[in-house]
Amino acid sequence: MTDGSGFLLIFSGPSGSGKDTVIHDILARDDKTVVSISMTTRAPRVGEVDGVDYYFVTKDEFESHIKNDEMLEWAQYGDNYYGTPKAPVAKWIEEGKTVILEIEVQGADKIRAKYPDVRTMFLMPPSLHVLETRLRDRGTNSEDDIKARLDVAKSEIGRASDYDYIIVNNRLEDAVEDALEIIFRHRRHLRESGAQDEFYYGHQYKELTIDDYIDKDARVLPPNEDFSERGLK
Repeated sequence: MTDGSGFLLIFSGPSGSGKDTVIHDILARDDKTVVSISMTTRAPRVGEVDGVDYYFVTKDEFESHIKNDEMLEWAQYGDNYYGTPKAPVAKWIEEGKTVILEIEVQGADKIRAKYPDVRTMFLMPPSLHVLETRLRDRGTNSEDDIKARLDVAKSEIGRASDYDYIIVNNRLEDAVEDALEIIFRHRRHLRESGAQDEFYYGHQYKELTIDDYIDKDARVLPPNEDFSERGLK
């Protein structure tokens, strides 16, 4: 019998905010957290492993999952389907795991509509100036691509207040600590109460708006908030 502490956690943020790195460090420090694996109809690339990188299926198989309501969410890009199967996520939650679903804001809307108990976390860059610097430092994006990504980032940041928790990734160590703090406390709440109910920290930076990010010299926001001020320590 499980302790009832498993839950689904949506993790969103603009390109360059550091989502992959933060999630990698969360997984390294918490063996009860896993990342949802997507399903796709595209062919595996060199080095990709079925059931690790993706669940690789045929178009007929994917469409069968859709027809049978076996997908948390799905979308079609070009000739291929991509999406999140329900069964593995349900199994992990039943086992008491925290299941991270890394997804964009539009996909998060779809999940919320189906599963109002889902928890949501938005990873925020300190400013658009910092975000632009990170994208340029990659050395893999063209000028047009960088501008397009910044435009998308502005739109996504404008939706950040729709999330349960906002974490500013100024210092990686602080961002990971903040995320783990939320995960651990929510897990304990579920274990003790057996219900999602009204457990809620509030937004770390509820007052944030897109205006904070327009100026390239926008202030660098503090990396975290002292949880002790809310009586959580």
